[in-house]
Amino acid sequence: MRGLLRSRIVTGLPPTSEGLRNDATKPYFLWWTEVTVGELKRKLTEGAYAERAYWLGALLREANTRDVWLFTSVAEIKAMWPHVYRHLGKSRDMWQFLLDLPAPDSSQHGA
Repeated sequence: MRGLLRSRIVTGLPPTSEGLRNDATKPYFLWWTEVTVGELKRKLTEGAYAERAYWLGALLREANTRDVWLFTSVAEIKAMWPHVYRHLGKSRDMWQFLLDLPAPDSSQHGA
């Protein structure tokens, strides 16, 4: 079953909007800010680790799962999981299940 889930995650459906492929687009899932797709891509790859974890958490928490894969990968989520976990709110359990991830030790992320 786990292999099937990973296969669906990686190959997934197309994005909910082709506009998400345009760096000038303001993505629907960042409704509280004026950050564009291009700015989000930079925030996810540049800057302080804590800031990158915040934006990855926002992406995972707010975006449709099929849109997540335009911006990150399973490997990146797994690598940042102990720091992203606290930013996920109610979506924690879903991501933990989908990616077969452990609940981080609270001493790892300061929660």
